[in-house]
Amino acid sequence: MEYPLTLTQILKRAKRMSGGVGLIGKDSQGKIHSTSYAKSYKRICQLANALQKLGIRPGDRVGTFAWNSLEHFELYFAVPGIGAILHTLNIRLFPDQLTYIVQHAEDRILFVDVDGVPLVEKIAQNLSTVEKYIIMGAPAHFKTSLTPYQHYEELIASESSELDWPALDERQAAGLCYTSGTTGNPKGALYSHRSQFLHALGISAAETLGIRSTDTILVLVPMFHANAWGIPYAAALVGARLVLPGRHLKPADSAQMIQDFGVTIAAGVPTLWMGLLEELKKGKYKTDSLRALVAGGAAMPRALIQSFETELKIPVLHAWGMTELSPLGTCSGLLDTDRELEAEVRLSRKARQGSAAPCMEMRIVDESGVELEWDGEVYGELQVRGPWVISSYFKDTSGEVQFTPDGWFKTGDAASIDPTGSMMIVDRKKDLIKSGGEWISSIALENALMCHEKVQEAAVIGVPDKKWSERPVALVVLKKGAEVSVTELQLELLKLFEKFWIPEVFHFIAEIPKTSVGKFDKKRLRKDYAD
Repeated sequence: MEYPLTLTQILKRAKRMSGGVGLIGKDSQGKIHSTSYAKSYKRICQLANALQKLGIRPGDRVGTFAWNSLEHFELYFAVPGIGAILHTLNIRLFPDQLTYIVQHAEDRILFVDVDGVPLVEKIAQNLSTVEKYIIMGAPAHFKTSLTPYQHYEELIASESSELDWPALDERQAAGLCYTSGTTGNPKGALYSHRSQFLHALGISAAETLGIRSTDTILVLVPMFHANAWGIPYAAALVGARLVLPGRHLKPADSAQMIQDFGVTIAAGVPTLWMGLLEELKKGKYKTDSLRALVAGGAAMPRALIQSFETELKIPVLHAWGMTELSPLGTCSGLLDTDRELEAEVRLSRKARQGSAAPCMEMRIVDESGVELEWDGEVYGELQVRGPWVISSYFKDTSGEVQFTPDGWFKTGDAASIDPTGSMMIVDRKKDLIKSGGEWISSIALENALMCHEKVQEAAVIGVPDKKWSERPVALVVLKKGAEVSVTELQLELLKLFEKFWIPEVFHFIAEIPKTSVGKFDKKRLRKDYAD
């Protein structure tokens, strides 16, 4: 049968099959609200009706400037459900980047969390495409200079809670996410209903996150970051309970929510898990409900995985992906044969980025584009293809160089793949350090440094060198009260790497700057420490 793979089908299924399943959200004042898929469905219908009255038509872009909330969840379905395109804006970007993105996307309406209003007010005069602002999570008396504006609850209050959803083509655009723009202007990744439906199935598979109806998922990854890794759609598809914690939490808040709601899956970037680890070590929280701590967005240090699994008995699921992949590419679940391996070997496998998700393909190629063997040793540029990988960038022909003539996407990552199909990112191509004609992996050095008991965080960058072209420099954040010498760290690295890999220069700093999605900001580090 020709069955349309649309997000509306997921929404209807959630209402019918999982109507009584709970949705939990924290508002801007920190108050917890509980609802269900059935109740949320009615509000989604109200919102969709309101959007149509505002003149939103198929193909129009509707922007969101919001954290993880129940209202944002409603937008996830209402906007694409009427054929429009949900454009999630990254709250952590700089004002000029946000201005560029809104203008480039031509957003007609902007939904703004109340605590994001001050930033939007600063750039509003430059947002010529925005016709109206909708304020979410604000008290009734809240005022703003944004014009025209309306409160979210006021917008939907008088609308019908029923809707005859329009028939949509599964290849219609449903969502738009922009890259973080580490080089040049951010680029838009446009997702179709079909790609998001298949991605929801993909991340629910046993070989990946294995999301099921008995799960309670704490979504710490922001809903503006690659659609929260597609988790809201997958949760609705299978009927899992969602916990949407509002804006970024302190580690203690995350730990409390895991305990209070019996969270089985928590998803976030490694920098969040570093803070949570220290909090959980205090022994104040019950976390035995957790069956998977999903880490993505950046490489999860091996030492961090080991601490969670051996000290706290919390299983870690290491994943890799990109905005252009919707975002899941690989997951590091263990094979049955892996369970017979020694603990250290199993840990090494879990620290890899893992095997391709169902429906995804990957390959590595050399600088000439020749495909390389999967022997676990040789590495080359990682390329991928699959039904939820974009085929081009939105309104941007400059990105055509990212696609090969035979239809693969160039990730920009250098990787190796072993004979079992397990992939490991060696480094971002731009972060590899070429010293004296030989390559040095910054990620490998960082992971080794973060295995040291006195090191909290470590980043390694390449800086210009007259003799060797480039040399590695280490930026190290020590744990509170710890002291360690450069020589001690160098000797530890020498146990694992050739001498030419070892940095001569170490900087001990208070904090490593992060990008808007929680990765080490190496572009800034290279600028600050180039001399």
